[in-house]
Amino acid sequence: MCLCVFSGSTPLIFNYNNMHPTRIFKTPSELETVWNEFKENAKEQAKEWIEVRYVGKDGDEKNIPKKIPYTMEGFKRFCHLEYGCVEQYFTNQDNLYADFIGICSRIKSEIRENQIIGGMLGFFNPSITQRLNSLVDKNQTELKGGLNIPKLPDIGNR
Repeated sequence: MCLCVFSGSTPLIFNYNNMHPTRIFKTPSELETVWNEFKENAKEQAKEWIEVRYVGKDGDEKNIPKKIPYTMEGFKRFCHLEYGCVEQYFTNQDNLYADFIGICSRIKSEIRENQIIGGMLGFFNPSITQRLNSLVDKNQTELKGGLNIPKLPDIGNR
């Protein structure tokens, strides 16, 4: 069985008969399903990370679950625990996972978008978000200086 996808005007043909024999996910839609499971899992994980706020004139305690950012490491950990290693899908190991390039690219983009928006809205630490997504300002400060010692006459024999 073959799948033909067009990238611009170039056809990309994926031969499912030439897939790795120990593939965890047979099709990109299976990996997409697991990605959606991971996002639901992140919502459940938020219940473990509680921020306590004291509100109102009486200082009533209010427990607020923190938003969990999507990370590639978190997704790989989730997959490893539930299904197995997925690193090869993202690196296209031995060119046996070319049919997964599209979904892997979309997952990476969604992770990046989630982190950037979360940082901009103050849900996540903006500084860490910038570093994780290579958004740090690249300013260089160059200091030049020297030591200027005037030549004075020898005053040692007074």
